[in-house]
Amino acid sequence: MNTVVVRPGLRRLKGDGLRTAALVVIALLVLTAILAPLVAPADPDAIDLSATLAGPGGDHLLGTDASGRDLLSRVIHGARSGLLGPLGVVAISTVLGVLAGLTAAWHGGWVDTLLSRSMELVFAFPGLLLAMLVVAMYGPGQTGPMITLAVAYTPFVGRMVRGVARAEMGRPYIAAYRALGFGGLAICLRHLLPNIAPVILAQSTINFGYALLDLAGLSFLGLGVQPPAADWGAMINEGQTAVLMGALGPVLVPGVAIVLSVVAFNIVGESLADRVARR
Repeated sequence: MNTVVVRPGLRRLKGDGLRTAALVVIALLVLTAILAPLVAPADPDAIDLSATLAGPGGDHLLGTDASGRDLLSRVIHGARSGLLGPLGVVAISTVLGVLAGLTAAWHGGWVDTLLSRSMELVFAFPGLLLAMLVVAMYGPGQTGPMITLAVAYTPFVGRMVRGVARAEMGRPYIAAYRALGFGGLAICLRHLLPNIAPVILAQSTINFGYALLDLAGLSFLGLGVQPPAADWGAMINEGQTAVLMGALGPVLVPGVAIVLSVVAFNIVGESLADRVARR
């Protein structure tokens, strides 16, 4: 029985190619979101009842939905809410998590215990459930679920930062800066945080993909971005009736956009994590 041996260089080349493809997808998504009004071929909210559920063609490259709206234009404009929401979740959770993790690691003792138990308490509640409770109290939209998911994602970042920071604090340079009279805030911000930044970046990139999926799920359930706004999750919800009529485009187009985005961010995040591990 022949054994196929994959050389490390070939394996690395395949990994680099996959990461490059993921970066290209992310770059295209960002450019699409920024330039949506310029690159969209039609008004995403324009209704044309004479072209309902039209298949791909010259006038509509990806077809239309049940209201005759151009799917390509809607999925392009949907990239804005699809990326801005997760960006807000990641930005808020990263800032809160870094503050909590560094504070717990630096002070230790009862401060570490209090912050660690608090993060575990938040970690025990599913983020989607918390978002649903917020929507039930304040109504649907993007802001409420985004802030709630940011709080729910904070323990992921905080616990990771605490562990990495505690390991980093055992290195000689931390003791040297302390001996030189540097304060804790200066050491953390100028020396400790930059050294653990690659780990934080890797975790935040992975969190971005999960946040995108969670927010799209909330929109699909009618708890996030509301119709007629172009949003990938809301588009899938609206396209359910089209599936019953034999038209898969209204569901397939935004579904593919979500899958490609989540996979691309996960690949980049895992690649960053592998690089950090090798270092």
